[in-house]
Amino acid sequence: MTWRKHPVLYEINTWVWLGELRAKYRQPLTLGSIPTQEWDALAQWNVDAVWFMGVWERSPAGIVVSNADAALQDEFRRALPDYRSEDNVGSAYCVRAYVVDARLGGAEGLARARAELAARGIKLVLDFVPNHVALDHAWVTGHPEYFIRGTPDDLTRAPQEFVERHGNILANGRDPHFAPWRDVVQLNVFGAEQRAAAIETVNTIAAQCDGMRCDMAMLLLNDIFARTWGERAGASPATEYWQELVPAVKAKYPDVLFIAEAYWDREYALMQLGFDYCYDKRLYDRLAGADAASVRQHLEAGLDYQRKLVRFIENHDEPRAAAVFAAPRERAAAIVMATLPGAKLFYEGQFEGRRVKLPVFLARRAPETRDYDLELFYRALLKTVQPDLFHAGEWQLCRCYGWSDNASFQNLVAWAWRRAQQRVMVVVNFSAHRAQGMVQTPWQDLRARVWRLSDLLNGDVFLRDGNQLSEGGLFVDLDAWRFHFLEFE
Repeated sequence: MTWRKHPVLYEINTWVWLGELRAKYRQPLTLGSIPTQEWDALAQWNVDAVWFMGVWERSPAGIVVSNADAALQDEFRRALPDYRSEDNVGSAYCVRAYVVDARLGGAEGLARARAELAARGIKLVLDFVPNHVALDHAWVTGHPEYFIRGTPDDLTRAPQEFVERHGNILANGRDPHFAPWRDVVQLNVFGAEQRAAAIETVNTIAAQCDGMRCDMAMLLLNDIFARTWGERAGASPATEYWQELVPAVKAKYPDVLFIAEAYWDREYALMQLGFDYCYDKRLYDRLAGADAASVRQHLEAGLDYQRKLVRFIENHDEPRAAAVFAAPRERAAAIVMATLPGAKLFYEGQFEGRRVKLPVFLARRAPETRDYDLELFYRALLKTVQPDLFHAGEWQLCRCYGWSDNASFQNLVAWAWRRAQQRVMVVVNFSAHRAQGMVQTPWQDLRARVWRLSDLLNGDVFLRDGNQLSEGGLFVDLDAWRFHFLEFE
């Protein structure tokens, strides 16, 4: 079963989701024994893939570190007021071994879950964390040469950046813009042996899923890694890390999808190195804090680039959408991200309006009030974008224009999809004020017919003359944050 273009991805915090199912059914469920009706319920969201975030064995050593971190403990209590120490199962990105945790059902449980998803036409995505491993990963004792090394002087000078493990001084993993992560140690991805070991590891992951989300993928680019670690990393290799890893894995698993968590405008570079999709953080920032002109400017990039981006307004790294966006703006932003080319990523809890961002260490979350209206909106939206029109069709950005005495058209963004005789136009007023304007239709065959325009989300119906649509465009008048989702017939 090959991947559809522009797939819809659904991220699930596996520990939390499974824990709540255990409470619901009052049974010690694993991924291998989830009731059929729960898989059916997932399928009803019309998603193309489920990302089970955090299935790998987490680190007991990492738990010790996080339990001693006062700032993290405060964060845990803010997210979970009745937090208990047993709620901390370790960071999902502090991996001790790429083995499915036995408490989640082990490899057999994951295989069963994958089969249940596949039976419903849904693919499985898992994590790969290339930059670092847990303090108690087998490589720490078996292959210390795989890591960025330090000296006793380094440990004395910077005890928050280095750690002693089994007689070796190793650097803690890091993003160069932040303090090191104390629960992990930094791999030296310039080493040929480490790269070979990574390829072997990723092949074991690829055997168990249909795609991988690669954590902080840009950190592995040669220029970034060299700037971060300098002489400690040694000479930059002639080839990039991903240039070696992605083709090697795809030679064995050609259909496996590579998704890059990427920032700092390095998306295009990662696409050139083999990634199928890269995070579109810039669109997220514009939807959360900018205006329609900024969103429109972003969408003027080439289609070859656009179709390889992952659009989102929420994931486990970002605040909850319901906490960031006022309700009308969230709906407008969701319409935008869900109807663009590229992959679309939603996070479990987003649909019902959860507002509390849960640290990836915790296996439990607090109850929150369910927003049933928002849930109905998302259910209708995902059903509407499920047809092949939005996966195999042609996408075009539409020009919006208006009048010298009414500049509100600048708050409109619009685009269209077409596949054979199917056509849809999406128009969003991405502002807090009423907007009026004309939207240029992108199709050349509208003349000499009357067109029925049906709004697929609110049921409105309009009749429009094809000659007027071709010559003057489509007139729209939308209240703040409102939208049209128009099917042309």
